[in-house]
Amino acid sequence: VDPSPWPLVAALGGLSLTFGGVLFMHNYEGGGELLCLGFFTILYVMFTWWRDIIREALFEGQHTLAVQQGLRMGMILFIVSEIMFFFAFFWAFFTSSISPVFNIGGVWPPTDIVAISPWGLPFLNTILLLSSGASVTWAHHAIVGGFKKEAMQGLGVTLAF
Repeated sequence: VDPSPWPLVAALGGLSLTFGGVLFMHNYEGGGELLCLGFFTILYVMFTWWRDIIREALFEGQHTLAVQQGLRMGMILFIVSEIMFFFAFFWAFFTSSISPVFNIGGVWPPTDIVAISPWGLPFLNTILLLSSGASVTWAHHAIVGGFKKEAMQGLGVTLAF
């Protein structure tokens, strides 16, 4: 596979997206335009890079075992990085709630923050997440078992949620 320009273009798009976002949020001139440029650059790179990967794999047959392993390793590293982000956010939350610092008065939640009831919208979101997970698992098992009608029902229920 020939070297691709898309990683460099994606990095520049990410830079302009981030820098434009900061400028836009601080009301600097040109921040919104730079933000849009970065966003559309990222979209363009996504579509063209994926197009190139599909073309190289299906039509040109260039995806050797080494390329396939590289793509697989890239996906694994992406998933691991997302797990680390999730873990870091929960770590920060639990550190702040278990041992609140003196800057916020030493209490959790801080005095000016009104905590919402967990039995309202958060409870409904939890029910939605669990029910859609159960229905997509039902559809998966139906697909594995070869039950097309049940698979369609499971996917329909998932999309309804």
